[in-house]
Amino acid sequence: MKEKFAKESHTVMNELVLPNDTNTFGNLMGGRLLYWMDICAAMAAQKHSNNPVVTVSVDNVSFKRSIGLGEVVTIEAQVTRAFSTSMEVRMEIFAQNLPEGTKIKSNEAYYTFVAIDENGAPKQVPSLHPQTELERKLYDEALRRRELRLLMAGKLKHENATAIKDLFTLFTHQQ
Repeated sequence: MKEKFAKESHTVMNELVLPNDTNTFGNLMGGRLLYWMDICAAMAAQKHSNNPVVTVSVDNVSFKRSIGLGEVVTIEAQVTRAFSTSMEVRMEIFAQNLPEGTKIKSNEAYYTFVAIDENGAPKQVPSLHPQTELERKLYDEALRRRELRLLMAGKLKHENATAIKDLFTLFTHQQ
């Protein structure tokens, strides 16, 4: 299976925050943002795998800044690492106030997807080749994030409590 570059999966999606997207305070509802993020991240994973994908996990989405009515949400997604059938996708979310000309980062998150075949079974994905310094850093860190995900899901056992603490600290301080 041919190796792919991280940049080949890069996906940008823009959404205008309309009244139906907001809560009673005029801010974008968190669930709507998660929905948009899932769509954008899935497109990036499909670009990498050239297959349909399903969401396996959503990691530590923190809302650092509210996004208001009339702002434009820009979601940038890119695969950071591919395993045998799964892919980690990193997203950065920005809020743009077009009249003011501002663009502020509001969120960052990692989603995991599995490629599936026509029968719904997991399918092997191409390996990922990082090129830039940031891509290499995210690629290397993805293995630790994966171990933490598996640990949290009970699929990975660590006898050493310090290792668990170190993984948790790494994960939470990247946000």
